[in-house]
Amino acid sequence: MYTPYPTSGPAQEPEQIQPPRSVLNAVKLMYAGAALEVLAVIIAVVTIGSLKSAILARHPAYTAASLHTAEVARTVPLVIGGLIAIGLWLWMAWANGKGRSWARVVSAVFFGINTLDLLISLLMVHAVAALIIGVVIWLVGLGAIALLFGKESGSFYKQQSATRARQSHEVRP
Repeated sequence: MYTPYPTSGPAQEPEQIQPPRSVLNAVKLMYAGAALEVLAVIIAVVTIGSLKSAILARHPAYTAASLHTAEVARTVPLVIGGLIAIGLWLWMAWANGKGRSWARVVSAVFFGINTLDLLISLLMVHAVAALIIGVVIWLVGLGAIALLFGKESGSFYKQQSATRARQSHEVRP
């Protein structure tokens, strides 16, 4: 007959620390960033005509084939990049909401990449609507980063790291 190993009581649940308001607001901004990226993808597709006009204004000698190539060369990376960005916004919202300290750093790196992308896009031919949504997305990212690196958030991430470290050192039956 099998007798289970005696335990000292019910299994302990991992300690859950509720994120502070600053982290919750940063996570909400990240979800808003993902929604804005969806809008940016839609704008990239819908404003192809405006992009075509902007390309022709800058390069009036383009043939129809050259114009089409330029449109595709600008629109396809915007759409693919937008879809990737949606996934990254959602991933960072999830990870930061769970208090993963690495996610705060990765979010800052992604914000830096977004900043460079915005600066580079200022030099490229673009539809005005695409530039406006790009600036709005950048501002949302700035707000999220400011909240994630605030004092209140820093304490939360330290507590979460300490809790995970304690739990990983506990002996599991």
